[in-house]
Amino acid sequence: MATVSVVTPTYNRARFLPDAVNSVLAQTYPDFELIIVDDGSMDNTRDVLEPFLADRRVRYFYQENQGQSRARNLALDQAAGDFIAFLDSDDTWALDKLEKQLAVLHAHPDVEIVHGDEATIDEHGTVISVENMKRYSGRITRQLLADNSVSITTALVRRRCFDEMGGFDTSVGVADDYELWLRFSARYRYHYEPGVVASYRVMADQISSDKRRRFAANERIIRAFLASYGEVLSPWERRWGLARFFCRKARYLAREGERGKAVGAIAGALTNAPLDAVVWKALYRVMVPRK
Repeated sequence: MATVSVVTPTYNRARFLPDAVNSVLAQTYPDFELIIVDDGSMDNTRDVLEPFLADRRVRYFYQENQGQSRARNLALDQAAGDFIAFLDSDDTWALDKLEKQLAVLHAHPDVEIVHGDEATIDEHGTVISVENMKRYSGRITRQLLADNSVSITTALVRRRCFDEMGGFDTSVGVADDYELWLRFSARYRYHYEPGVVASYRVMADQISSDKRRRFAANERIIRAFLASYGEVLSPWERRWGLARFFCRKARYLAREGERGKAVGAIAGALTNAPLDAVVWKALYRVMVPRK
């Protein structure tokens, strides 16, 4: 039985899939299985994968198009490893990603999820940026309310988390990874290990590129999480996280020229944290945008 199960959903990414698969097969830690779930691709994904299927570590499954979360759940149902990692089919890993992160989990038995940094690359694989958002360790629910600081491409998770709390919520549609990390944060400890362990490819047709849709999904996820797991937060932590989420939303809407909606979002931030300097700074940015 493999130590690590790598979950790769794919849909019409035949152009990039070989790079993703090769970055797994070349890992310095070799005891893994790679589970690829083809979510009804209409390109030549199956043909592109054929040469890789000779490697017994690579397992291929096909389903009619049902979405990324269902594809990931199918892979989780098939996974045999004690640890679960995720690699989307247009991204890649650093070659020592698994070795480094397994060492962290072995050194910290009280930690269930380790995550790190990523480089941003374009369609041609050229590095655009290595700047990363601030990431956190420990009980990070408060920080996750403000923003999703856990990149799924960099995460390595103990299998028991899925056994105890389930897989991806297929009703979410967008940001299913955010729902998972937020839910897991109610029970488990995270560890942020600095360093780039993956490359995230940016393309115009990615779901994550639709920020307006993502903000709406994130807000629904937050409200559902608070209804089910809100007791893990103190009132101050809840207000702190919500205020920062609404500030982010307001700044985005202001940049899009939707001043009225931005002010509405700031009102949500002020309701939660009227004395927080972060909120007043965001209000200033909404009312006096940068030229």
